[in-house]
Amino acid sequence: MTVTAFLSREVEIEPAHTALLFVDVQNYNCLWEGGEYAHLNSKEKDERYGYFFRTLKDSALPNMVRLQKGCRAVGIEVTYTIIESLTADGRDRSLDYKITGFNVPRGSPDAKVVKELAPTVDEIVFPKTSSSVFISTNIDYVLRNLGIKYLIIAGCLTDQCVDSAVRDACDLGYLVTVATDACVTQSAERHEWSLRLNQGYCRQRTTQQLLDEIARLGKR
Repeated sequence: MTVTAFLSREVEIEPAHTALLFVDVQNYNCLWEGGEYAHLNSKEKDERYGYFFRTLKDSALPNMVRLQKGCRAVGIEVTYTIIESLTADGRDRSLDYKITGFNVPRGSPDAKVVKELAPTVDEIVFPKTSSSVFISTNIDYVLRNLGIKYLIIAGCLTDQCVDSAVRDACDLGYLVTVATDACVTQSAERHEWSLRLNQGYCRQRTTQQLLDEIARLGKR
């Protein structure tokens, strides 16, 4: 048999070598009054982002909280990436972020992880200025120093920064699992299509499936 016959993405995690990564779950884009929406009135926000906010509140964020708790319970590293510039005026941002208009000044309230997922003092937060956290931060270096081989990824947006992190992590040699119902984007169609398209890169599990796996493997 060839070597590839033994390889698979459908591999259970090893808690001691696993990290949970939350992508862009921060005040800037996850609060109704966040800076991303400052130019919109309430009616425009609801029309354009109503699905996002309802899904975040009703299912995605509660599932993220459950994952955070489950991972902390067995010692899995919990990490975060946020959109945050290194400067006040955002001159260090990627060209794409400049074109899009994303700028979260360093140290601003918009750069904080939402209170429901607030990191502990010893959990790592990676500020980024690009869609993929692997492009504009030292996350790969840090994860390798921590001995991480498996990544569980959740957050927003499913079809943008989450998807970018998934694909780059896979190309860098991590085994990635996406928590499908702990991710959210701006429509159900976009969410579903993103999961269809990246299933060739990663393992996909619901929050409950992951929690069951984490609890079982964490006892070993």
